[in-house]
Amino acid sequence: MSHKLNLDHLDLQIIQSMMENAEISYADLGKRLSVSGGTIHVRIKKLQEFGVVKGTRLAVDMRSLGYDVIAFVGIYLEKSSLYESVANDIKQIPEVIRLNYTTGNYSMFVEIVCKDIIQLKHVLHEQLQNIKGIDRTETLISLEESFRRNPIVYRPN
Repeated sequence: MSHKLNLDHLDLQIIQSMMENAEISYADLGKRLSVSGGTIHVRIKKLQEFGVVKGTRLAVDMRSLGYDVIAFVGIYLEKSSLYESVANDIKQIPEVIRLNYTTGNYSMFVEIVCKDIIQLKHVLHEQLQNIKGIDRTETLISLEESFRRNPIVYRPN
């Protein structure tokens, strides 16, 4: 889109509220923010069109579903120009839930969620290590996720 998006306090309040509880109805959110549900609807639509809001997701405790291993893998590329092709190959591995292009020691950093250590070994040795352009990897296994939260985009004065 060619025009610039200017977010005002109401937009930021809507974003913050919906990050805390995406199930809230537009009518209830409107009451809380002293505007109509229709206004909330229009603002959400605008935020979606500009790509600020990218749908809603269900927060799930993966361990309660039997996914007991969370690992972070630092990836060293043979050369940085291979990032895009390697990223596309990594995207095909369903156990990889997050990929970041990074500064520092690693070229890339991924988060992997597996049911057990055997599945993690398979992902690392049979899938990740076979991607053309990856020089080597370093794996860190998470012992516990103490907390996870969204950033605060709006703080009332």
